[in-house]
Amino acid sequence: MKFLFVSPEALSVDLAHVLRQEGNDIKFFVQSATEMDVGDGFVEKVDSWEDQVDWADEIVFDDIGFGKIAEKLRAEGRKVVGGSAYTDRLENEREFGQQELSKAGVSVLPNWSFSDFEEAVRFVQSNPGRYVIKPSGKAQNEKELLFVGQEADGNDVINVLAHYKKNWSNKIKIFQIQQFSSGVEVAVGAFFNGKEFVRPVNINFEHKRLFPGNIGPSTGEMGTLMFWNQGNKIFEMTLEKMKSALAASGYVGYIDVNCIANGTGIYPLEFTSRFGYPTISIHMEGITSKWGKFLHSLAKGENSELSTKKGFQIGVVVAVPPFPFNDDRTFRKFSEEATILFKTQNLDGIHLGEVKREGNDWRIAGRSGYSLVVTGSGNTTQEAREQVYRRVANIMIPNMFYRTDIGSGWVRDGDLLLSYGYLQ
Repeated sequence: MKFLFVSPEALSVDLAHVLRQEGNDIKFFVQSATEMDVGDGFVEKVDSWEDQVDWADEIVFDDIGFGKIAEKLRAEGRKVVGGSAYTDRLENEREFGQQELSKAGVSVLPNWSFSDFEEAVRFVQSNPGRYVIKPSGKAQNEKELLFVGQEADGNDVINVLAHYKKNWSNKIKIFQIQQFSSGVEVAVGAFFNGKEFVRPVNINFEHKRLFPGNIGPSTGEMGTLMFWNQGNKIFEMTLEKMKSALAASGYVGYIDVNCIANGTGIYPLEFTSRFGYPTISIHMEGITSKWGKFLHSLAKGENSELSTKKGFQIGVVVAVPPFPFNDDRTFRKFSEEATILFKTQNLDGIHLGEVKREGNDWRIAGRSGYSLVVTGSGNTTQEAREQVYRRVANIMIPNMFYRTDIGSGWVRDGDLLLSYGYLQ
């Protein structure tokens, strides 16, 4: 098969590399000027993707923002894995995503959207409580701007809103105030073939904060624990109810919804209507099907067979400065062109982040410091943790760092979800 990848920031280079290892032909387009060297030496790069469309058997868009283009290509009869205008809105516009969930009969937490910081302050003052501030649109990519209030009267939220008005009003044009709810943070995702979900579904637990113990700035994701399941109440009460809307939009690809689950219900927080990162690399640890064959059948709308391992899979992000921040000066000083070495040549579970290959040498590429994803699996979370951290110990990069506690919360979270009746 011939796969054409269209990527804003080269996030899907790991998937493209795996498809190439299976014997497929790959052409990879990177939109961002700062990420142009990511994947060099691993996949064939092209300067323009539009003139490669006729060459490709299948086109893969790895991020939101290409929904309308993907719809147009599908209408022309092209095989496309990627979003739709509708699913782009689900992720990019938090209020719209919550409205669509509610319309589908899914329970959502009370939330209010604002474009004026003073109006939001007056709202919290008039309705004291514990809230979460969630920027919408492009600002939601600045993960450090999401703020989870700790004070019952909302005074900390009021102070943060005042700070955002002064320092971030040029970036945060619209934001959401959501009622805080305690519980287990759990996500459910599945592949969708344009008409229906492909089973099994994926249950996963993201670790978003930079440091062990879930403290520090939010990075998007430092690692994840996951497992595959034929069906459960988490899926049935949330994502499965979106089936008809997704089918109407023609969406093809992986979609995930992050939730808070407690004794009163399961409440979706946000959509990821694309491949997740490092989620897709951890999928590779658990999925035993050939990726080329699976993605092609998915784009054709077939009821694709997806074979997965039993047990648990864990992924750990290995990063270098300035991750999770953008700082070219820090990157040049500590990480640019750094060599990635391995103590042994067994590279099982090693997945590409922002790296390139020059001859036999692996080097840091891009600018973000998101370097590698390391995965492991096992019948128990302890077995999976032992394997993944043995594999991490095989890596040598100057100034590398990672979290050491990925997957350690399963005993607590799993027990709670079982007690709520959401897992069997």
